[in-house]
Amino acid sequence: MTINIKKPLQIFYGTSPQVCPYLPKKNEKKIVTEISGSQANELNFKLTNAGFRRSHRTAYRPACNDCNACIPVRINVSNYMPNRSLKRAKKSASDLLCVERPPIATREQFELFYKYQINRHNDSDMAEMNFNEYRAMIEDTPVNTCVYEFRDKDNLLIAASLTDKVEDGLSGIYKFFSPDRVKHSLGMWIIDWHIEETIRLGLKYVYLGYWIKESPKMSYKSKFIGLEKLTNNTWTNFKD
Repeated sequence: MTINIKKPLQIFYGTSPQVCPYLPKKNEKKIVTEISGSQANELNFKLTNAGFRRSHRTAYRPACNDCNACIPVRINVSNYMPNRSLKRAKKSASDLLCVERPPIATREQFELFYKYQINRHNDSDMAEMNFNEYRAMIEDTPVNTCVYEFRDKDNLLIAASLTDKVEDGLSGIYKFFSPDRVKHSLGMWIIDWHIEETIRLGLKYVYLGYWIKESPKMSYKSKFIGLEKLTNNTWTNFKD
């Protein structure tokens, strides 16, 4: 894979095999590279467009020997149309207001993050993160990143999203929300909100990371009209 970045030369590393967190019967390997320097935002944009995901100051992309289940996906906002369930989710979230904040971790965020992990992903490594590890996830970024906080009329933090702003859109790094409102489809609504914000900013795409057909946790991504997938280094309509 070639990423057209000006000097200095970008170096990519391969990781050793580890158990896949989404398909436990398989092992995963990744290509990893560092994001740094004065051109970090440009690099992050090009890597995001090439199907990489950012984590702290690195970007990674699956490079498994015998599996290609991880498909990078994004929403082309010009083709987006909310379905009936998303319209219900928008109505349920009508009491929430967004506040954009710099990537600075707070105890309030962490408490919501921890509650979310215990209730939704208690078997994952993230459920064991302490505040310092959470702070590193939020604050250790060399690129244009923000935290969108969603609060109710009583100023209670209900949801949050760590989001990168790239040249042509928004890239959701991680989102979490109150399990008390799980019936309101807040996860879907947060993506819908990102789509509306992308349109407001005059940008084109909302990057959603990877979709895996065999993973029930990923199935929600395929429900968005306007979804595109990256295969053979080309973005195409998801249904093609």
